[in-house]
Amino acid sequence: MHAITIPEPGGPEALVWDEVPDPVAGEGEVLVEVVAGAVNRADILQRQGFYNPPPGASPYPGLECSGRIAEIGPGVSGWAVGDEVCALLAGGGYAEKVAVPAGQLLPVPKGVSLTQAAALPEVVCTVWSNVFMVSHLRPGETLLVHGGSSGIGTMAIQLAKAVGAKVAVTAGSKEKLDRCAELGADILVNYRDQDFVAEVKKATDGAGADVILDNMGAKYLDRNVQTLAVNGRLAIIGLQGGVKGELNIGALLAKRAAVSATSLRARPLGEKAAIVAAVREHVWPLLDAGHVRPVVDREMPMNDAAGAHRVLEESGHVGKVLLVVP
Repeated sequence: MHAITIPEPGGPEALVWDEVPDPVAGEGEVLVEVVAGAVNRADILQRQGFYNPPPGASPYPGLECSGRIAEIGPGVSGWAVGDEVCALLAGGGYAEKVAVPAGQLLPVPKGVSLTQAAALPEVVCTVWSNVFMVSHLRPGETLLVHGGSSGIGTMAIQLAKAVGAKVAVTAGSKEKLDRCAELGADILVNYRDQDFVAEVKKATDGAGADVILDNMGAKYLDRNVQTLAVNGRLAIIGLQGGVKGELNIGALLAKRAAVSATSLRARPLGEKAAIVAAVREHVWPLLDAGHVRPVVDREMPMNDAAGAHRVLEESGHVGKVLLVVP
């Protein structure tokens, strides 16, 4: 088969479409013939040499894919050869085939094409686990999403609105904020010329955000704590703004607030399977009913993964960038 390899870390040109050995479905796994994968910022970090796959995972980038089951490994039940699926991966989505633990498979939702289903697993599992399983967003509360026009952001807006929450977003242009509004965002903040702390406080009569989904890390830490409501929950899922920041514990105590930081890729298989099962129970009915949809900016050939990485690094996209097997 062919896969995107990284012979040496570097810029987008470091991604090489090359012939590699076929993966084999091991105990509890299925072999998926990939139709499409999706690009995530974690893939860029892996390409640069900063985010290696966990032990035992595929060495190729790609944290989610869609395709058809080509082979069933030992100990797998409930799936059949030919089933159309999408999958959460620890790696290997930028390839023609990938071995996937059966607990990380999801059926393709009704009304979503097999190709566009590749945009779902990583973002839905990230949003559901952080916003709902950890931070327990409830109807009537306010969620602040940083990077509202990203793949994560566009899904977070839709899921929060589906459960009856109010949504605030930050983004860097009017065009991106307009797209967020189309998805249901109520409070729109251009981080280039507005202070999100002031804007969210003003829009909530001084209360602040009950839950914040943050992709920036250190750069926003203090202002996120300022923005939290009493009993607020800050969920950090990215470090685009740095890894070390000063945390005002007194402010947390005064608000009885909490900070959590999670990643998905390196979790044990059992934890991933539990998240996927929760997503199938709670989110898939919303997708089947058409209340939630993947937001796809563009589809590109997988052998042009370098071009797709450039699109992501330029940050002009809205939603997901997909890589389609040529």
